[in-house]
Formats: sequence, structure tokens, C-alpha cells
Amino acid sequence: MTTTEHLQRMAAPTGAITPGVLRAEWTKLTSLRSTRWLLLLTVLLALVVSAVVTSVYASQYDQDFAARHTIDPAYWSLTGLIFAQLAVAVLGVLTMSGEYGTGLISTTFTAVPQRRTVLIAKAAVVSAVTLVVGTVSSLGAFLLGQSVLSGKPIKAGLDDPGVLRAVTGGGLYLAVLAVLALSLGALVRHSAGAIATVLGLLYVLPAIGAILPPSWQDTAVPYFPGNAGLAILHAVPMANAAAPWNGFAAFCAYAALAFTAALYVLPRRDALPK
Repeated sequence: MTTTEHLQRMAAPTGAITPGVLRAEWTKLTSLRSTRWLLLLTVLLALVVSAVVTSVYASQYDQDFAARHTIDPAYWSLTGLIFAQLAVAVLGVLTMSGEYGTGLISTTFTAVPQRRTVLIAKAAVVSAVTLVVGTVSSLGAFLLGQSVLSGKPIKAGLDDPGVLRAVTGGGLYLAVLAVLALSLGALVRHSAGAIATVLGLLYVLPAIGAILPPSWQDTAVPYFPGNAGLAILHAVPMANAAAPWNGFAAFCAYAALAFTAALYVLPRRDALPK
């Protein structure tokens, strides 16, 4: 039995999401070496960068008395996620665009003609994987960062206000980011272009926002995609930033918009870009 025939037997004729389709997407995602490396990179970046940043801020704490009442030690420990999101973004894009690059997408769509079913299954699998890895990375980074702060009066605990939300929010943010990146991969269909688009949203757009007039920085800039999503990592309210859940809701809206657009265009295009 060929791969196509095997997948066809697992796909429901109505286009419903069946366990077989989910299992096929799970196998494709987890069998790739790039997936394992990107997930490992996610964990390493979250841990290493957070430990370094926390050490730097801890040393500054001893010298900067004026800033002591505005510190956010939980956020210090989670700053590695700002870099770990790069690996998650690449993983999300490659989950879809990688099949366009290899031509495997034609086989996938032959096996499961309902293309929206394929996209939804991919989104479910990649978001579940990144939610687990992201939550573990976030918790590990927090615990490592707080160990760096041991002996100082600024150590945060999971029972402190906003801390548990910030730590669990790290996993939620990376899961939604994976769906956003997957959607852009489906829309652009070229890995390099889709990755560049995601990085532009996460890093370039916030940098541009930093030089905009103050009126923009108080209203629009906090709701730029990268800024909005990362707001959930703050346990202490920040000036010129969206409220944590408001920012995360805005980021989810961006991902939902991109995903809806991908669902719309996917059945209306040729399987492979010309």
C-alpha cells in the first residue's frame, strides 16, 4: 500500500478531522530532524538567555536604587522566550511551507482532498507540541532565573501576583505563535519569505514602533503583534504596554485572522506554486 492510499483510508470523505489525519500530521512533524533541533533550540534559548539576562539585571539591582520599585524579576527570567520564539516561528512556517518545498504537499492533498482539513490538523498538532515544549521552557527558565536571584530580596515565586500567569502565558504565547507562523507559511508558500514575514512582525515592526511619535507609542505600538503577545510575560504592569490578557487577546486575533485567510485561499490555489 502506498503512502497516498494509506492516508486516503484514514481521511473521512466529509473532510472531518479524524484521528488518522491527526496521527499522520503528528508522524510527519515529529519524524523530521529539523523539528527536534528547533524544539531543542527553543528550550536552550529560553534557559540560557534567561539565566544571562537575570544575572545582568541582578548586578544592576545592586547599583540602581531608583529602579528597585519597578523591577519585574519574573519577566527577567522569561526574557529568553523573546529569542526562543524565533525557533518556534521557523518550526511553524516549515510545518506547512516545508511540504511545498519538497513537493510532498501534492501527495498530502491527494490523500486528503479537503485542504482545510489538512491545515486544521497541522495547526492542532504544531500548537499542541509547542504548547508543551513552550510551557516546559517557560517554567524551566523561570526556575533557573530565580535560582540566579537566590540570596537577593527580589526573588519571585509562582504564588506571587501575576507570576503564574506570566509563566503559563509563555507556553500559550508560543503555541499561538506557531499557528500564526503556520498560517503565513500556507499563505506565502515559500519558507524564506514566510520566515522573513514572521520575523518582521516579531522584531522589525516593534523596532519601527519605538521611533514613532509618543502618541502612537501610547496607543497603537503596544498592540503591534510582537509587543502584544509578549505582554503576557510581564508580572508587573509596564508603562506603554498593553495589559497582559488584552495584549494576548490581540495577538490571538492576529493569528486567527491569518489562519482564516489561509483557510480561505488554500482550496483556491494550485497545490504547488508556479
